[in-house]
Amino acid sequence: MDGYNSHEMVIVAEKDNLHKVLKFVDEHLEKIDCPMKAQMQIDVAVEEIFVNIASYAYNPEVGKATIRVEVNEDPLTVYLTFIDDGVAYDPLKKADPDVTLSAEEREIGGLGIFMVKKSMDDIQYEYRDGQNILTLKKKL
Repeated sequence: MDGYNSHEMVIVAEKDNLHKVLKFVDEHLEKIDCPMKAQMQIDVAVEEIFVNIASYAYNPEVGKATIRVEVNEDPLTVYLTFIDDGVAYDPLKKADPDVTLSAEEREIGGLGIFMVKKSMDDIQYEYRDGQNILTLKKKL
């Protein structure tokens, strides 16, 4: 692919490392002059996915997560891939919450991934070679 570049970080999947993950992602978004609205949507998605990995993938143990940022220039698109060796979990299988219900009536959970689905252009999940691989796509 033309103008395609990829950067990767491997980090211990702990909530305390979220700021490092966001800094890593934001540095790459700033290099491509990512619009602020898109960067904020991406940051919310990164926080949701990384915190989920940190909270559930290895519970009660701790493991690593790989975060990959890839940019394709024509059209300008960012791909964010999260890879972990934790328990197999497809967040896309969770039914979307009924947002027409009040907060009290809704089931707990699921709102974060719902927001990620709404703010990204595409989300793909696969479980391959003992790894969860979740890729978010955002056109800029």
